[in-house]
Amino acid sequence: MGIPDAHKNLKQEMARLTTIAENMIEALRAQKEILRQRGMGLPPGALAGLKEVQNNLHTFAQNPPGGSNNLEHLRALAQTTELINSSLDTNTVLNEVMDTVIRLTGAERGYIVLRNEKSGEMEFRIARNVERETLDEGDLIFSRTIVSEVAQSGHPVLTNDALADPNWNASESVVIHALRSVMCAPLVVKDKVTGVIYVDNSIRDAVFGNEQLRLMSDFANQAAVAIENAQLFGRVQTALAEVTEMKDMIDNVLASITSGVITTDVAKIVTTYNAAAERILQIPPDMVIGTQLDAALPLVYHYVRDLIEVVYRNDSQELLEIDPVLPNRGEVNLNLNLTPLKNQAETEGITIVVDDVTEIKKRDAKLDVVRRYLPPAMVDNIQSLDGLGLGGERRFITVIFVESRPFHAFPENIHPQDLMEQLNLYLTAGAEAIHHQSGVIDKFMGNEIMGLFNTQLNPCDDHAWRAVLSALKIVDDYMALAPPDDPHLPYYRVGIHTGVATLGNVGSLSRREFTAIGDTVNLGKRLQENAKPGQIIMSDATYQACAEQLHDQANGILVEERESIQVKGRFQTVKIFNIQRAHP
Repeated sequence: MGIPDAHKNLKQEMARLTTIAENMIEALRAQKEILRQRGMGLPPGALAGLKEVQNNLHTFAQNPPGGSNNLEHLRALAQTTELINSSLDTNTVLNEVMDTVIRLTGAERGYIVLRNEKSGEMEFRIARNVERETLDEGDLIFSRTIVSEVAQSGHPVLTNDALADPNWNASESVVIHALRSVMCAPLVVKDKVTGVIYVDNSIRDAVFGNEQLRLMSDFANQAAVAIENAQLFGRVQTALAEVTEMKDMIDNVLASITSGVITTDVAKIVTTYNAAAERILQIPPDMVIGTQLDAALPLVYHYVRDLIEVVYRNDSQELLEIDPVLPNRGEVNLNLNLTPLKNQAETEGITIVVDDVTEIKKRDAKLDVVRRYLPPAMVDNIQSLDGLGLGGERRFITVIFVESRPFHAFPENIHPQDLMEQLNLYLTAGAEAIHHQSGVIDKFMGNEIMGLFNTQLNPCDDHAWRAVLSALKIVDDYMALAPPDDPHLPYYRVGIHTGVATLGNVGSLSRREFTAIGDTVNLGKRLQENAKPGQIIMSDATYQACAEQLHDQANGILVEERESIQVKGRFQTVKIFNIQRAHP
């Protein structure tokens, strides 16, 4: 091949090489933009290394070398640049670099030593022979002295016969391995030695010359860029894998959260919209993510538009209750929690947490209705009631029966609606007096009330005393309700008894009632039936349970033992006491 042909081929190689370098720079810039969108960046030096390659190409273009050896040199440099473009795997790049150096220099074997980024120590990474085979660790034969010298000085070393070279013949490794031709060049990136390339031939001397040293030094400069970029991309891939793993974990967490989570950037474009938000708002993610908040979720934005500005301005958390009408759900009740979305100290958007409280609101509304008909203790402990199942539990309780106002005590011509209103006044006063002492209303029976103390719903040790206080309060309230000139006064009749009863749910799986049954309940009812209008009668069992409080003068109660009575359904007589307030 003549000189003109060589120059022509050289220009073609230069053109191809320049295109490869330019394409790689553009590819890295595109990758940099993708990483920026993910909150990351290219490791320092990635683009700089390629620009260094481009500068070397420019130098060759200005001073084109001649001859087939120089052309082979240029092709080797081009091959190194192709490595940058074709592979981002560090080991692949290292093997290709080492095999190319061995081929171009005629070496018997070669090694690449790289500096450990954490420890700063030099570590062997690649050991190859002329057959393109990887050497085992036991086959490593090299001069550690020469490697250390080049790594520290940053200058290449060439010796045609290390055993005879006064600079190296004192080295233990040179003597032990009888090293002959040795050549070592630094891998330099931005004036920093990142490693060395070492080749030798233990059989022949004078294998390498200045041309081979220059070739390997130039090649090492380009190889250093290829190796550095492969390592940088390796770190990028590791970081991306960590980011991906973290993102997957965050996605899993967001998916498991029952609250809706919506995030936006500073331009109010939705960046996060989890499954719970989709379920609550009934709008698919592809219509929300990447879209302006006002366009994606107009019903929500209507409520939070001004509040978002408050969050930004005050760097504060804001709470809001809204009741929008959603197309697929109708009116719903939502609690919104707006907080700044921060990256360290910088606000990057807004986080909106959406809690659907529609069913809770409906339940509370139903419970408000239920509380009008059931005792508060029973409503508040409805779950405990259901957990009891069908059946009961024997407990020591106190039961109170109250006849509020007999029907004959109402005017004969009273309208039924007025009768119900008047009766409800007495029933309400009686129920409130029992509730005030933590009693449970078991049932209303016409004009009568049955109350329970020390059930599973209202456990208390002083249940007998609480029943007595309830009875006295009922008397006071009933007398306040009654017309003072009514000839039927007093109306009330009260019976109280303490004993063991069975308490629990009775009924069916679909309809059940919490109640108490047993002789204790029956006797309490009989005492009320045997009481005269204006009397509170208690059994001896109740008296014994709270005798100390009954006789404490500070409580102002008169206790009078009455003659034992015979009640329906019992053979033995019942010892009873009459109680009333002591008036001055």
